[in-house]
Amino acid sequence: MSHRTPPSLQYLAMQSLLSNQALAISALEDLPVLLFPSMFVEVYTRSHTEMLKGLVQAWPFSCLPLGDLDESPDMETLNAVLAGLDLLLAKKERPSRWKLQVLDLRNEHPKIWIQGYPSMARISYPDVLNDKPTENCGSLTTEEQPLILLMDLTIKHGTQDAFQGHMLQWARERGERVQLCSRKLRILSGSFSEIQKSLRVVRLESIQELKVNKFWHRETMKKVAPYQSQMKNLRILQFSRMRLNVTCRHKNFSYSYKYAVHLAQLHHLQELYVHDVFFLYGRLPTILRNLTLLKTLSLSSCPLKEADLCFLSQCPCSRQLKHLRLRSLPLGNFSPEPLRVLLEHAAGTLETLALEDCAITDSQLLCMLPALSQCFQLSFFSFYGNHISISVLQCLLSHTARLDCLRQGFYPAPLECYTPHERWVEDFEPERFAQVQARLEQSLRDMGTTQKFQICIDFCHLHKYWTFYTLGPDGYWVVTVENLPGLSALPL
Repeated sequence: MSHRTPPSLQYLAMQSLLSNQALAISALEDLPVLLFPSMFVEVYTRSHTEMLKGLVQAWPFSCLPLGDLDESPDMETLNAVLAGLDLLLAKKERPSRWKLQVLDLRNEHPKIWIQGYPSMARISYPDVLNDKPTENCGSLTTEEQPLILLMDLTIKHGTQDAFQGHMLQWARERGERVQLCSRKLRILSGSFSEIQKSLRVVRLESIQELKVNKFWHRETMKKVAPYQSQMKNLRILQFSRMRLNVTCRHKNFSYSYKYAVHLAQLHHLQELYVHDVFFLYGRLPTILRNLTLLKTLSLSSCPLKEADLCFLSQCPCSRQLKHLRLRSLPLGNFSPEPLRVLLEHAAGTLETLALEDCAITDSQLLCMLPALSQCFQLSFFSFYGNHISISVLQCLLSHTARLDCLRQGFYPAPLECYTPHERWVEDFEPERFAQVQARLEQSLRDMGTTQKFQICIDFCHLHKYWTFYTLGPDGYWVVTVENLPGLSALPL
């Protein structure tokens, strides 16, 4: 025989109150603060719009974390919440119990509505931003202070998300009475008019993470740059794909210089990821000179001057880098000295290192090895896509085997696996590779290393698929095929 837990007296009292909405609304002034979270969940779930308006106006906490209750509310219920806020904002004098300062539409406290009153009472501004910004989104100490609206934004080309578009329009129409703060902003559009429409509403200094992933032309870059330089608290910048005008080289260099100057104003930047852009060429010193807090740097498929690499090796931020990825950069004709110095300076802090598909040769790697062997914090190392012989690969393995923290390594198939004339994909010879495997197995046994060792073979470079040969603990090679973009899931 099953026994059902009887409903609590608190639940029964709440149900009795909700049976008469008019009475419930009039009783909100005297409703115990303890009951507000559970009452709000019940009313919100049932879509009691009038009751919702009243609850919002009487909300006794500094933050209403609506995003943790429903990431995509229906418009009728959302509009009831906004109508309650409008009634508050329209009042000349604040109600005695009005403490609401922030409407949080993000999903930052997923269990808060279950935990109820104790957790709800602990949320306060600026804790809702997860990080105290150096430039405040405004002080909340005066009665004239606007309502803070917190939501992460994605600017897409064409049809926008209905919920996001609705909130942007709501904030835009209320002007100074509402401040929209967005910690994370993604720009997936190349249309400046679409970008500007959103950026004019957002409090730019609230943005801490910016991701740009769309083909931009020079004019778009030029117009967005002033907005970007106002993102004074930006911590993370990911920038992918910038089209180069091959007929106007002097304008390319002029625009890249101006954009680099704007990037240099982001003094709090800690992570910089740049892929497939033209504006780094000769501009890395301008960008990095003031980035004293930089911990992560990832550059891929970007043209660089040797002077850029030289500056990076000497830059103060190189002594505190934790994560470094240089991928698909033509370093084969560069002097190995800048890379050696860079590793030497970062040896005490570097945790992940990727030098991938950079055409690094035997002589360059041998120059870098003494510095690499001093990177004792290194836990991940990737070196696939480079042109080295098996003897130098064995030398590399003997150095990385000394790194006690290293748990995973990606290495290229050595030159001996290919026909002698040119190292094209179709020249890979399985018979040669079998001989190489046997030599590597013996070398790794002699070293007694416990790191995960993987050889990367590029069978289909045009389609960006790589074959991985992994030497397992039982001494057998495991073969897998993965899509190259999936490597972004690795530590960098």
